[in-house]
Amino acid sequence: MTVPATDGPAIEFDHVSFRINERALVNDVSLAVHPGETLVLLGRSGSGKTTSLKLINRLLEPSAGEVRVSGRRTTEWDPIRLRRGIGYVIQDGGLFPHFTVAKNIALVPRIENWSEERTRARVQELLALVGLTPDLLDRYPHQLSGGQRQRVGVARALAADPPILLLDEPFGALDPITRSAIQKEFRALQQRMKKAVIFVTHDLREALLLGDHIALMENARLMVNLPVAAFSHSSEPLVRAYIEAFSGTESR
Repeated sequence: MTVPATDGPAIEFDHVSFRINERALVNDVSLAVHPGETLVLLGRSGSGKTTSLKLINRLLEPSAGEVRVSGRRTTEWDPIRLRRGIGYVIQDGGLFPHFTVAKNIALVPRIENWSEERTRARVQELLALVGLTPDLLDRYPHQLSGGQRQRVGVARALAADPPILLLDEPFGALDPITRSAIQKEFRALQQRMKKAVIFVTHDLREALLLGDHIALMENARLMVNLPVAAFSHSSEPLVRAYIEAFSGTESR
């Protein structure tokens, strides 16, 4: 395992900012995620959610403050080793179109020089874990449904059993029925896996379903970071605005 498991926070932001020229995309953010916890970054487009994810796997480096993974500053990690030790899932799975399902899932184990026998066994295990059947192994991404591609994306992120998962609106492109089914499957999966997860979404319903904590971002700042139960009852004006907007959408 390239990123070790830890008894302390798996991910920490310590007064982190990221700027391009004079514009702050992330501004003085502090947070921590422990193993077994799912933190949802909730907010509108442009609020800093995806930038925050990229600071964790060192696609970006902070302009100020520190991001730490397993207690070590990201700038101290070799970026390739760091990224191989963190599962990363985006919309539509981010699969390689010229790779079969089997090759997509096996990507990191093969880079890490796992034996063929161990890799095949892991691919089969993950396929069952995310609710797919073995007949899909030789198919290519364009031959799969959106829900199947997303499941393959999750399986690939889990392939080397990383202690940390980052998910950037992974279910946003799916139809409502498929999305609801995969959300429930993912929540059950996380309860078994006990990984440190940061999940980005702008959907309050998804945040309430999947998160243990919800961190609400607005204009590059972290405005509120609360347990799910406390978030639902918060008197913070921005939280109330989200809940009221969500309730209005639901009642239509």
